[in-house]
Amino acid sequence: MSARQDRIAKLKEIAKERILVLDGSWGVMIQKRGLSESDFRGARFATHHKPLKGNNDLLCLTRPDIVSELHDAYYAAGADIGETNTFTATSIAQADYGLESAAFDINLAGARLARASADAWTRKTPDRPRFVAGAIGPLNVTLSLSPDVNDPSKRAVTFDQVYAAYREQALALHEGGVDLFLVETVFDTLNAKAAIKAILDLEDDGLEKLPIWISGTITDRSGRTLSGQTVEAFWNAVRHAKPFAVGLNCALGAELMRPHIADLARVADTLISAYPNAGLPNEFGEYDEQPHQTCAMLSEWARSGLVNILGGCCGTTPEHIAHIARAVTGIAPRKVPEKPHALRLSGLEPFELQT
Repeated sequence: MSARQDRIAKLKEIAKERILVLDGSWGVMIQKRGLSESDFRGARFATHHKPLKGNNDLLCLTRPDIVSELHDAYYAAGADIGETNTFTATSIAQADYGLESAAFDINLAGARLARASADAWTRKTPDRPRFVAGAIGPLNVTLSLSPDVNDPSKRAVTFDQVYAAYREQALALHEGGVDLFLVETVFDTLNAKAAIKAILDLEDDGLEKLPIWISGTITDRSGRTLSGQTVEAFWNAVRHAKPFAVGLNCALGAELMRPHIADLARVADTLISAYPNAGLPNEFGEYDEQPHQTCAMLSEWARSGLVNILGGCCGTTPEHIAHIARAVTGIAPRKVPEKPHALRLSGLEPFELQT
């Protein structure tokens, strides 16, 4: 068994014993640094023809010290799993900055930085090993929705193009040493299916099989994804991947997310994750929910047996994660239910045909 398979086995073992903790927001922590254009450019992109400020994933190449410091801050706060700083590191998303050709390098560097930090913390506290999730975020284009209200059939991108972009990202993350893939903030399930296929195909190419974690996002109070699916329909659409975990993140704060997490916990026969924003943004786009407030809601989910993994999304900080990690200590994780065999399909709504 390889060292990575050893870690994966350990991760699955720990998940049966206690609630795992994911890290928090990267965007808010990077913004607090007040970085300049030159920080994002570094030496490699000093003469690049487009502005690069705000391309946070690029810091894996130009300011790796900041990325490593943030990994360390979250692991120190009590996170078991750290995400790579690669949320928008696909050739499609990086095209906004004219950096399509840098996507592979960003992912490879991001995975290696996260791996180095996780391994260092595991050596410090061998009784609490740390793990790395390769962050695979959504795109700025969708396969399910038309960008032209006058032409419902129009698409800005093809399935093959989305698949190729995600395959490149997955290859780099795999080479960089991640323990699992996290396909997150899914608002278009068809995009997610392209990412899932890209990951599953790596095994067909002879690469080591890694677990897949899938996290959708509910875009408003309707309880649906942007492409229109309910939570149960979303689960039916991705369950073929046999994910290590499925959950929800971003968009809604914990208060509004709870009923949707409860729905997912009811239907999914795998681990349930939740990492909401620190409430809803204020008029300035900032998040006011304090660590103890977020923690109070998430710890109630844990006590109610709804979740296996908790963490934070937009607006959350190492302080939020520290509060959550302390609060869930000693609380048993949700028991994964055994679901009866049935044909389960999905459109915008779920369909189940029991035999």
